[in-house]
Amino acid sequence: MQAGFGMVAVLGLIFLCAWLARRFGLQRFGGGHVVKVVSSSNVGQRERVVVVEVGGTWLVLGVTPTQVNTLHTLPAQAVPQAPAAAPVAALKPIDLFAQKLRESITGTSRPAP
Repeated sequence: MQAGFGMVAVLGLIFLCAWLARRFGLQRFGGGHVVKVVSSSNVGQRERVVVVEVGGTWLVLGVTPTQVNTLHTLPAQAVPQAPAAAPVAALKPIDLFAQKLRESITGTSRPAP
């Protein structure tokens, strides 16, 4: 009886630790944040274009369920805070990239929404 209670207590402690690790994330307790996600946008059901900052450089990555490809590299820029009313003509870098990608795939030019 005592051995069974000890085993249940140990298993409960393991599950509690796993739940806490998932709930609070282990990255918060790690070292400095070297990689920072700047922006992300869906281009398909399971495909994304992600802009990450690594050491003062922005990497534009194409992410699919099976692989990650570097699409472009550019110097890091200041990310503006969300303004109260942004003009429609002003495009974010990720929207401009998505428009250029769309143009290169379809061969046509279409104004951004």
